[in-house]
Amino acid sequence: MPIPGLVDPVVAPRVATPRADGRVDLVGLSKLQIREALLESQMEAKQAKLRAKQLWHWIYNRGATDFAVMTDIAKDMRGWLEQRFVVGRPQVVEAQVSTDGTRKWLLRSDDAQEYEAVFIPDADRGTLCVSSQVGCTLNCRFCHTGTMRLVRNLTPGEIVGQVMLARDSLGEWPSSPDGRMLTNIVMMGMGEPLYNFDNVRDALKIVMDGDGLALSRRRITLSTSGVVPMMARAGEEIGVNLAVSLHAVTKEVRDEIVPINRKYGIEELLQACADYPGANNARRITFEYVMLKDKNDSDADARELVRLIRKYRLPAKVNLIPFNPWPGAPYECSDADRIRRFSDIVFEAGISAPVRTPRGRDIMAACGQLKSSSEKRSRAELDRLAEEKQAAL
Repeated sequence: MPIPGLVDPVVAPRVATPRADGRVDLVGLSKLQIREALLESQMEAKQAKLRAKQLWHWIYNRGATDFAVMTDIAKDMRGWLEQRFVVGRPQVVEAQVSTDGTRKWLLRSDDAQEYEAVFIPDADRGTLCVSSQVGCTLNCRFCHTGTMRLVRNLTPGEIVGQVMLARDSLGEWPSSPDGRMLTNIVMMGMGEPLYNFDNVRDALKIVMDGDGLALSRRRITLSTSGVVPMMARAGEEIGVNLAVSLHAVTKEVRDEIVPINRKYGIEELLQACADYPGANNARRITFEYVMLKDKNDSDADARELVRLIRKYRLPAKVNLIPFNPWPGAPYECSDADRIRRFSDIVFEAGISAPVRTPRGRDIMAACGQLKSSSEKRSRAELDRLAEEKQAAL
């Protein structure tokens, strides 16, 4: 049921664009859906059950994209599968690497829509920032993505495809929980995940499946700007960590910079956080707080943040994010001393408030900077880049 209200988008359920060759892409399908796809192609039921299990293993555990390498499937059956199905990946229009090692991919779908994914390496982990929509409807004023129009939701295959592509790039097949560079996923890319709930849920179930990609739910974080009616459902049906884009502690300021606050206010949002299934001191809710000069960064703001967290008895930590500039942005980043003072006040109250180190700024891959390059570069230039990449393969 659509969520009524001020800024809620109306996005029709996305059906995968039929391929020109008529084949069905298996990426993003659950085990049951793969089996159903085989049955629809007139495979006998008992064999479909076996083949679905084999295909799942090859796709999500081994990272195979070619049926020819699936050696435990008979050669003639591999040919049959090749005629009817494909194991796809998003098209990479452009891949960039920051001076700090951050990687950003501009991806293009079969229907020529573009979205971005970012991999952030650290000494003890590697985090993939995954997009859930093409564009965004929330219009948060500090966020570059918020200046885009919402085009459509990403499908489960397009969401899972970002993880598969990153694994390809990092050479992390077959899937193993040991020695991974890609250890964490954050649903913090383009779009509001809770406005694409079903597809995000289905994609993350594939990502968390122990027989495939096998990422623990403890290593996955879903970020929302405050779609209150969907938060409890996210906790119950997905059960991953929750991050909330708070960014202000007064109605006036949050109404300005996070417009969804006009519909679901701070008090209602924080109560939903208090009610979030599974939240405890071992699985704290993360509050994202972008530091905007002379807007939300005063000592009084820090103390009010502490008061609110205490009022709702929230198991929480606060990520303080220095504002990442983008062309035409209406705000400036708070001074370093001001950010440090804000952090100290929150820490002194017994609440963790680390200052996030900006990553990937030089390639516009930092928090709040993602925006489809199709709105920044000409179509001819993007096509040329894609052709050059293909020629180099």
